[in-house]
Amino acid sequence: MNTKVITEGKAKIKTWTKEIVSKDMPVFYNPLMKFNRDMSVLLLNSVDKNDMNIGDPMAGTGVRAVRLLTELKKGKIKSIQINDLSEKAVETIKENIELNKDNLNYEDIEVSQKDANLFILESQGFDYLDIDPFGTPNPFLDSSMERISRGGILAVTATDTAALCGTYPTTCKRNYYATPLRNEHMHELGLRILARKVQLIATQYEKALTPIFSYHKDHYFRIFFLCTKSKTKCDEMIKRHKFFHYCNKCLNFETSDKNELTCCERKMDYAGPLWVGELNDKILLKEMIKNNDIKENKEFLETILKESQKNIVGFVDLHRYSQKYKTGIPKTDEAITKLRNNGFFAEKTIFDLYGIRTDAKIKEFVEAVR
Repeated sequence: MNTKVITEGKAKIKTWTKEIVSKDMPVFYNPLMKFNRDMSVLLLNSVDKNDMNIGDPMAGTGVRAVRLLTELKKGKIKSIQINDLSEKAVETIKENIELNKDNLNYEDIEVSQKDANLFILESQGFDYLDIDPFGTPNPFLDSSMERISRGGILAVTATDTAALCGTYPTTCKRNYYATPLRNEHMHELGLRILARKVQLIATQYEKALTPIFSYHKDHYFRIFFLCTKSKTKCDEMIKRHKFFHYCNKCLNFETSDKNELTCCERKMDYAGPLWVGELNDKILLKEMIKNNDIKENKEFLETILKESQKNIVGFVDLHRYSQKYKTGIPKTDEAITKLRNNGFFAEKTIFDLYGIRTDAKIKEFVEAVR
């Protein structure tokens, strides 16, 4: 296994090359997560927040931290603490900081070698904390809630998509206190199940975590939360933890406080409990789109903004619709136009290539599109 220096964003990073990315690499680096890191930089450059104490507890090569140090606007960072349990990783982080020394916008940098939870708990608190583990973020949630500041941003990544998307429903119930559903909605539902789990842990500390930017991509889920210290907001948040119900017979779907609903004279499948509130802050998204300078990320961000204009849980998949109602597959843009002409909200969704986010009920959808 050879080392090489790659460029990601404005950062030069020493890393290892391997045909298949795995935890067995001397220091973990996943090039597929570049978009994840792009969004971290873009979001922090777009929020109205300066002088941040930033924590990266599982830094690996340090690529995320170095990108923040080289790409965040002047005044954004007060201090940054970079950590990894691996001695080899810590050596690499220091080498990568040195490799970028002529391009760093900040000097208050601390590198440590500790268990991630110990690193978080021994800190004075963070205005931005990035939890990006291999697998579930569960082991790091309690410590994160202890040290995320009021008004701080907590970023959470989950790569255990098989559990959250319903391949292993028992694992999802055990790890996320919720039932998943394996169908065309699984990625959105998995994201909302993750959001609820993080929120539940936060409410124990009287902290309400509101999603401000959320998405599913490739093999992972990613949510940025804004932290507010408030018992009242915690109580309001819990009221928005509900069940998603789905009818396989007619493709109808809806949310409810109940875990049993019927449709077409049969019991509906369900997922949840899960977060049914908004997944994105529209004002922040507009700012991110304005600040974005990576062409290939533009369409993704614009799709999220458009579908976020109305908070609707679930969407209609045109492939599933055409199979169920024995029609040809309508073109997505034509179907959206027909729905809008009938007075309904309709937009594409990031969760499904052929999905349409709409407030039309399934019978209204069929009438409009058919």
